[in-house]
Amino acid sequence: MARTPPHDRPNTRFHGRVAGTGRVCAEPGCDQPGEFRAPPLEGTPPGRDGPAEYRWLCLDHVRAFNSRYNFFNGMSPDEIHEAQRPYAGWERETRAFAANGADRPPRWADFSDPLDAIGARFRERVASERQRQDGKPLSGADRRALNVLGLDQDTDRRGLRQRYSELVRKFHPDRNGGDRSMEKALQEVIAAYQHLKSAPAFA
Repeated sequence: MARTPPHDRPNTRFHGRVAGTGRVCAEPGCDQPGEFRAPPLEGTPPGRDGPAEYRWLCLDHVRAFNSRYNFFNGMSPDEIHEAQRPYAGWERETRAFAANGADRPPRWADFSDPLDAIGARFRERVASERQRQDGKPLSGADRRALNVLGLDQDTDRRGLRQRYSELVRKFHPDRNGGDRSMEKALQEVIAAYQHLKSAPAFA
């Protein structure tokens, strides 16, 4: 059986792409989907003890941002040299925490997180613990199923049905020239929908 050329398949081809969220590109005047995240232009707001929110850009604008990005921007030659040393940052003094848990943890501003490794996990944890605006409960399994469908946790039953229909049409072999490479994704979508349609949040 002939296989569909890779460039014609309806799967994600770009690393870091988050599709189907309904976000619009944050670049002024652009109405394309915002599917790629980038740091905020203004950095972390003063007084905020946590990472700043991402900006979401379309493919063209995130490419433009990446082409302009310079980690060493604003550094002096000596600071650049210091940052490039193999052991840069490891000489910092650290303090021990109290064994009884009474010691206050360090502030967000005390960390250096140039690759956003800590910030990304922080945002994921906050998002995973946020409750629905209507107060209906969400279990861990509910949240995982919503993630499979690419849905926000405040989605209602109508939005759930619409997204399910959209993804079934997208992944079904009949809509892809008989290509069965998306069957696993289709099965995951069906299982997630079957779980959520009987969950209390969508009753």
